[in-house]
Amino acid sequence: MALKQIRLELARDKEFPNGSRRHGYLLVAPLDNMDRIEPEEWKKHRERCRVARFWGSDEHELGHLIRKPGGSWAFHYDIHGDPDDDASGYRFGDERFRPGEYVSIREHDGETRTFRVVTAQEVH
Repeated sequence: MALKQIRLELARDKEFPNGSRRHGYLLVAPLDNMDRIEPEEWKKHRERCRVARFWGSDEHELGHLIRKPGGSWAFHYDIHGDPDDDASGYRFGDERFRPGEYVSIREHDGETRTFRVVTAQEVH
């Protein structure tokens, strides 16, 4: 199973009615044959499962894709930080990370935003 680099871009919302290519996430995760995150492969490659949040002209936030108790997924930006500040994937375990699909993320400010999967390319 290969790791994939997945680009998520902000879909339409009240602040960006046309969506935004300048706001989103790049993440690396193992995907199964249905394009869902594969937990067992994630365990084997967790150090390589990274995330970068890009938000307009703000500095990129770098972190890891983590699995929380109960099986939910989150982006943890600071190893020593408060886990309550992590961004959480809404139903990431069920989502398909294939171009054209949409996923929701509850960001550390508490707001849930929708993102479109733009690319999912194999990492070498």
